Amino acid sequence: MRKLTHAEYLGMRRFDALDGLRAFAAVIVVLFHFAGPRAAFLSGWIGVHVFFVVSGFLITTLMLRERDRTGRISLRDFYLRRIFRIMPLYYVVLAATVVTQYRNGGGWTLLRDHLPHYATFLNEYDVAAGTPFLHSWTIGIEQKFYLVWPLALILAGAVALRLRIPVALLGIAVLLVPFSAAWESLAVHYAVLMTGALLALVLHSRRGFALLAPLTHPAVGAVAGAAFVVLHLSVPRLTEALHGQRHTVVVYGVGVALLLPSLLGPGAGRWILSRRPLVFVGERSYGLYLVQVLAASAVFGMAPKLHHGSPVAGLAVVAVALLAADVLYHRVEQPMIVLGRKLIERLDARGAAGRPTPPASEPVAGTGPATEERAPAPATA
Repeated sequence: MRKLTHAEYLGMRRFDALDGLRAFAAVIVVLFHFAGPRAAFLSGWIGVHVFFVVSGFLITTLMLRERDRTGRISLRDFYLRRIFRIMPLYYVVLAATVVTQYRNGGGWTLLRDHLPHYATFLNEYDVAAGTPFLHSWTIGIEQKFYLVWPLALILAGAVALRLRIPVALLGIAVLLVPFSAAWESLAVHYAVLMTGALLALVLHSRRGFALLAPLTHPAVGAVAGAAFVVLHLSVPRLTEALHGQRHTVVVYGVGVALLLPSLLGPGAGRWILSRRPLVFVGERSYGLYLVQVLAASAVFGMAPKLHHGSPVAGLAVVAVALLAADVLYHRVEQPMIVLGRKLIERLDARGAAGRPTPPASEPVAGTGPATEERAPAPATA
């Protein structure tokens, strides 16, 4: 077996192994919240940073491939895709949380006070302990990243394409400067998202891909996978050695980024994480993450004698959350994504109808030498 080529990478339509990786991240996060100290060895609190690296990588890859395919990055299309991908499911789960808490009465007062933040995606600025929708802080982080990063990428490319990687490196460096305690607590998460974006920029470049291509070889990839397992299991000791979670998050984010190329090549990591059960969970990981508190309420409501903070309780919450996520995937998530695509197609058709057809002698935008190596986009981020 051999390592992946740049042309093969650009031609990949889906990154199934990344769905498997997201499945792992979602499950350990839920177990961290509900399985108690016996699941502490999984270090589930850091699982959200797997999501961050993968998200930064995927959305940047989508934009880069769109530019190769069409000659530009459409902010309108990008924001519409994000809106229909994130907001419908988010607001459905938020509404269900409001109704549940109002009927039960227990956490309604606390949720009501913080609802304006959740309704406007300012979740990360309001992390009061015990709030029923507290875990949604990660969505607020990602929304800000989706708002700013495409603009920065387009502006850098407008000046010179070779500036895209330096701009990403500068962004990470600025985010890691400890201007204040409040800045440190939030900026590190954006730095992890930018790490995934930087990986996408490097792999999209022929020279950059050549630097990381050895990681796609099955033998080297196996070593990378084993090293990541060791890194993950060492998170508690690493946190102690680095005197805090902030530095651990940075190291871990780099570790996830270096793992991703090994999951693209034909190795054991890709094979394991591409198994259908893991892909199934990974495709529903957004819903699984969002509904975890509702699922926990259902589990402990149906089995009041179940010990809170036990592995059995944690696994029960994962199972119920996955069932709910599957329903939402088919009834809300996928239909809204399709609706968003149709809206983009309709807007594109309307715009094309209003533009004059160029003469046959003129080149059509998005064709020619600059887009010879075109490839379909990977799975939706």
